[in-house]
Amino acid sequence: MYPKELKYDREHEWVRMDGDVATIGISDFAQDQLGEVVYVDLPSVGDVVSTGESFGEVESVKSVSELFSPVSGEIVEVNSELDDAPELVNNDSYGDGWMIKVKVDNLSEVDALMDADSYEAYLAEEA
Repeated sequence: MYPKELKYDREHEWVRMDGDVATIGISDFAQDQLGEVVYVDLPSVGDVVSTGESFGEVESVKSVSELFSPVSGEIVEVNSELDDAPELVNNDSYGDGWMIKVKVDNLSEVDALMDADSYEAYLAEEA
């Protein structure tokens, strides 16, 4: 159910690594809990994020939720498509619904994240 090549955190963000750049989005579970996403507030390229700190917000018809960075580093790209099409988060959370790309400072932070099986077990515990 959750892509095996990704890593996950307890705040329901996912990470896809390409060299030292992490693409970050929210999991299918998170988008499902939020409901219809109507707005995504993201930082700017060049901003620095830290593990566990907020980097933006997702607004849905139900609520507003903070986004938390699973890694530390500099933002090298932001998904500007979400400005006009926030529903991409619902329709393709692991593809076109990605949010930011971060040049990771410390790759060991990625190793500390959950794999898909661990994330599924975490969700089962939380249910």
